Amino acid sequence: MRAYWYSARCGPPAVPRRFHIAFLVLLSLGCCVMGKAQPVSGQKTPAQADGTVDITLGQSAVPLYGPWKFTVGDSPVDPTSHTPLWAQQRFDDSKWETVDLTPKNGALDPVSGLAGYVPGWTAKGHPGYWGYGWYRIRVHLEGPAGEKLALAGPPEMDDVYQVFDDGRLVGSFGDFASRTPVTYFEEPTMFPLPQPIGGNPGASTQVLAFRVWMEPSDLATQVDAGGLHTAPVVGEADAVAARYQLRWLDLVRLYSIVAVQAFLYALLGLATFSLVLFDRSDRVYVWMGAALLLRAATYFFTVFCSWTEHLTILSTSLIMDGLLVPLNIAVWVMVWWVWFGRQGPAWLPRAVAGMAVLNMISSVIGEELFFALVPHSVAGVFQIASVAVRLLFFALLVWIVIQGIRSRGMDGWLALPALLFLAVSIFQFELLLLHVPVLWFPFGVNVSFNQVASLLLVAALVLLLLRRLLLSVRRQRQMALDVKQAQEVQQVILPEARMALPGLLIESEYLPAREVGGDFFQIIPHATDGSLLIVAGDVTGKGLKAGMTVALLVGAIRTAVEMNSEPKSVLEVMNRRLLGRSDAQATCLALSLASDGEITLANAGHVPPYLNGEPVAMEGALPLGMVPEADFSVMRFMLAEGDRLVLMSDGVVEATDADGHLFGFERVQELMHTTSSAAEVARAAQSFGQEDDISVISVTRVAVLEPVLA
Repeated sequence: MRAYWYSARCGPPAVPRRFHIAFLVLLSLGCCVMGKAQPVSGQKTPAQADGTVDITLGQSAVPLYGPWKFTVGDSPVDPTSHTPLWAQQRFDDSKWETVDLTPKNGALDPVSGLAGYVPGWTAKGHPGYWGYGWYRIRVHLEGPAGEKLALAGPPEMDDVYQVFDDGRLVGSFGDFASRTPVTYFEEPTMFPLPQPIGGNPGASTQVLAFRVWMEPSDLATQVDAGGLHTAPVVGEADAVAARYQLRWLDLVRLYSIVAVQAFLYALLGLATFSLVLFDRSDRVYVWMGAALLLRAATYFFTVFCSWTEHLTILSTSLIMDGLLVPLNIAVWVMVWWVWFGRQGPAWLPRAVAGMAVLNMISSVIGEELFFALVPHSVAGVFQIASVAVRLLFFALLVWIVIQGIRSRGMDGWLALPALLFLAVSIFQFELLLLHVPVLWFPFGVNVSFNQVASLLLVAALVLLLLRRLLLSVRRQRQMALDVKQAQEVQQVILPEARMALPGLLIESEYLPAREVGGDFFQIIPHATDGSLLIVAGDVTGKGLKAGMTVALLVGAIRTAVEMNSEPKSVLEVMNRRLLGRSDAQATCLALSLASDGEITLANAGHVPPYLNGEPVAMEGALPLGMVPEADFSVMRFMLAEGDRLVLMSDGVVEATDADGHLFGFERVQELMHTTSSAAEVARAAQSFGQEDDISVISVTRVAVLEPVLA
């Protein structure tokens, strides 16, 4: 089978399955042996009146152009020898059709570009036929006695075959053990010919017969399918082996570009994925990287399946046409949808997924991969459906780009060439069936319209990605500047790290987990009565969003103090300010310290403070921003001279080491008895393993020095 499905949808057709000998060794062997061969390519072999071909061998290999006798159908089996009757030497094939495999001058396979190509039986009076076909030819061989002979099978045919010599099976390509033969991608083959039965070893007349099987899927993917497309070669074994090896080298040269494309697409896909590191918020890099890697996988998979015999044509077609190709088209639609900011309805991704599944099913059934289960008429309907789905995909792409042009302007116009190149890739199969030239063979290398379109698509994508990356870097620089400014604002609104008030020594330490933290505290002395208000809290989340919430709460604290500086009243104002702001919540603790040492403390789910190293027993309460009219717990106690009260955020308790162990309340309580400053507590938690913002406030009541009277 010639790989039209791959050439049309994914790039060049299939290439040989394996390397039998290293490239240079094969080339040297071929040049040495072929130097002795008699070149006959392009010339007819003389035939006798009864159709027997006369061949004189002398270290040569001769193409069997004909005349061949041909018929469709399969042979009955001889009940005595259990071999096909049509393979036997005495069978009368005079009423069969006569077929000539002589190629026209310069004839090339329209897919692979290999020389010596002739159309199949669908172009020679049997359109629409699939199944078995038989070729027979009588060959009169003359050569030195004892010369070993060999036959090189046709390197291009549809799809698999068995070859007989005077009724004896000498070899096959494909698996004929089951009722329906198992097919593989075509490859050069070579079979040793046995000595003629009862004949002169130096001169013999033999009947060579080919039993060929073609699957119906070829009718849906090829314009001239059926049987042999190149002539077998017979001759001296070394000369045939040389032609056989050179044929492999031709195929390697023709399609090595497929492996190169696979490697380049894989590199580009990985490079596109790496752009996520520059801008994690832009998901287009993920989608585009996936699209490029899918195309690379298609190329890699094709090379693997074509150079090896691990998978049949059925398995390969199911994976390629039933999965990779439809999935690749769907992913490209998603690429442009995300590229232009998800222009269009939110259900579009689900619609694309449904269309991809429909494309998979219609392609598999339409190509008659399961011809034993699905009638030909039904398969034709699904083939039309496959084209319709791809047209729908293309229409969707056009609509997305038009929306992109309207909303993005230059971005949309730059994407238009990439869309056109992608369309060529999607519909090259139909262009090939319409005889539109889509394949060229400069210097013996297969170059398809699809490859050119793919390269131009890559060039367009590189330009678009560079432009998008530059814009993304510019946005990130602006965001970094915004974060820096927010950090500076946060530093301004925080109190000084150490401050002394009459009878009080206050220390504070703030260690944000990121540039902008979510912890906050305010220390506000009363202007007239000598009391002090301390408000400390922790906003949910981290980063710039948490920092903006902190700024909001600090403003609410300052506003509330002007009206009523009672701790519970301050928390109620802050709670109202957070309500209705999505997931904006905060734990908070507010305390008022009177000049005589009495403390009034209101709590909203915050970590309890420590008095002289022991945690203060407080009632629990909901954090701010949870419910309106929240009931915050309030308690009162005295701070005597020499007492120390320490307030902290949960970033101290939740510090985690490399083994996943928490700093915990026990370590905190131990630290309260061994350290004397807020900075030491904060640094100890940070060294253990900081996971969240850390803030610590230490309030120590000291003796007030009375002035000495003269």
